[in-house]
Amino acid sequence: MSITCRPISSERHLDFIVSRGAASFLQTPAWARVKKDWRGESVGFFDGDNLTGVGLVMYRQLPKLKRYLAYLPEGPVLDWARSDVDAHLQALVAFAKERRAFAVRIGPAFAHRRWLPATIKAAIADDTVTRLSQVEPDETVLVGTRVRHQLLHLGWTTDETGHGFAAGQPMFNFQLPLRSADGTQLTEAELLKGMNQLFRRNIKKAAKEGVEVRLGTRAELADFHRIYLETAQRDGFTGRALAYFEEMWDALNAEDPDRMRLYLAEHDGDLVAATTMVRVGTHAWYSYGASTNTKREVRGSNAIQWQMIRDANAAGCEVYDLRGITEGVGADDPEIGLIQFKVGTGGQAVAYLGEWDYAVNRPLYAAFNLYLKRR
Repeated sequence: MSITCRPISSERHLDFIVSRGAASFLQTPAWARVKKDWRGESVGFFDGDNLTGVGLVMYRQLPKLKRYLAYLPEGPVLDWARSDVDAHLQALVAFAKERRAFAVRIGPAFAHRRWLPATIKAAIADDTVTRLSQVEPDETVLVGTRVRHQLLHLGWTTDETGHGFAAGQPMFNFQLPLRSADGTQLTEAELLKGMNQLFRRNIKKAAKEGVEVRLGTRAELADFHRIYLETAQRDGFTGRALAYFEEMWDALNAEDPDRMRLYLAEHDGDLVAATTMVRVGTHAWYSYGASTNTKREVRGSNAIQWQMIRDANAAGCEVYDLRGITEGVGADDPEIGLIQFKVGTGGQAVAYLGEWDYAVNRPLYAAFNLYLKRR
């Protein structure tokens, strides 16, 4: 039978994710309630009556026109190793046309290439290397290569110059595996052994200094937000409003009471670092982080990361995801400190396939891209 795509209930959408074991939190039904400036819809892919995949489609209307960008951030949720991926993509486009979409944007959320810590460190130390993609990956996943070829064959396009944080969801991410090759959950001793010496030393220093990490409540999001804005000013980015984090907390934890957590690291009663963690099944994400300008010597950021890693591991997660990195590894790259901090955990850099667009209406799609460039 041919693959079709049609709306499904939020309950059926979530049930599929639960049965699968994990999916990006950006593809849960709850995420539509977080992104209120988009209109969200749960869709399912069907082979006859058999549900073969799901997706959260987010619609953004063009100014003055009832035409929409249909966006599936880090989705759809499919078994990308299937032999009929092309039929699923064609069904999605056909469905989007019915919804008056001028373009469809997807972001297949699975690893295509991996770089292990030793490779990353060597790349950082090599003055002739400025981007991670200049270095041979330690692993290239065949399924990713095949899906990439299918997307190109079907007429999808991607901007491979937009590997930074401005181009939708990041193509490059940093992940710490929590299970060994045989599927056994790693022990805390094994996780510590995988970290670099500096990261381990900073964890010990935080403990010696008396840094304590605890879970926070919704009301304490305001404390997190206070030092988050301090971090934004220090690091030169525009911070989100407190209301955004409160909406995120309410929506995600209404779907699952342990979906989103707040962590607070304190030293002698002073808040020195704060983070949020999101978990969907066997995948946990470090989503937002903040630290104060004072008391940086007590290493609250290392202590809080270690606690989140331990909690994700105790929950049986396969992956602790430190989210996006840029692929720049040059000494003068503005984000080099971020990748150096994350590589200290012993994790690996992972490249997804990136985000791909299908132009349903080419003139409108071209105008949309021109508008984004001018903005």
